[in-house]
Amino acid sequence: MNLLSLATIKDLLSKHQARPSKGLGQNFLIDEKTLNTIIETANLSSKDTVLEVGPGIGTLTQELAKKAGKVIAIEKDSTMVEILKETLKDFKNVEIIQGNALKFNYSLLTTHYKLVANIPYYLTSPLIRQLLESENQPSEIILMVQKEVAQRICATVPDMSLLAVAVQFYAKPEIISYVSKNCFWPAPKVDSAIIKITPLKETRGCRTPASFFEIAKAGFSQPRKQLANNLSKTLKKPKKETDAWILKNGISPTQRAQTLTIENWIDLTESY
Repeated sequence: MNLLSLATIKDLLSKHQARPSKGLGQNFLIDEKTLNTIIETANLSSKDTVLEVGPGIGTLTQELAKKAGKVIAIEKDSTMVEILKETLKDFKNVEIIQGNALKFNYSLLTTHYKLVANIPYYLTSPLIRQLLESENQPSEIILMVQKEVAQRICATVPDMSLLAVAVQFYAKPEIISYVSKNCFWPAPKVDSAIIKITPLKETRGCRTPASFFEIAKAGFSQPRKQLANNLSKTLKKPKKETDAWILKNGISPTQRAQTLTIENWIDLTESY
């Protein structure tokens, strides 16, 4: 594995008169062990198509290209695109797209694909949601995200969050390993985690995902308040009716949203 050294990274940036952008969350991976863990977790073969978001200077992209049949790299920063053309010039199986990953049409991918990326932290929640709600879901999602965000995504009762509910409705998430902030340059303020998200082969038994998320959002509208109060206020449903609806599903109106399972939310949706 040929990890780009810190000196090489700085030389590339200097050559292109660039510097890491805080606004775009550019923190470059400089730890070979972490890079190897991402590649091993992706478990790639020559039959795989990989979508990478925010490739930066191409450190991860190079290793993905060595294992996968094709890599599609989406980079928003035009300067990084020019650097990628240099660092990836020897890889004929890489397609570089300059653009916003949140505006990318995933239906254009005509084959099954895996998403593998060290993404800017601000992209985490909207990107995961867009991928999981897409008609053309990736078969696997392997991401480097903030440690705290990874823990929230993988939370279980009684510590669920709206983010955990949103992800776990569609997929099974797991934390592969934690990564020190010192594995990046420049070092971010917080540690990270490598997370693997595997979409469920069959969607959960809920006829209307839109209603599911409307009710879940209402339940989490004020997480410290009781479930019945949140649902009654947000959904504009009389308190007595709300209590009866909740009790009908074997849930206490005094519970808080973080104590409900995915199945609880589905039951509430189906009986709404």
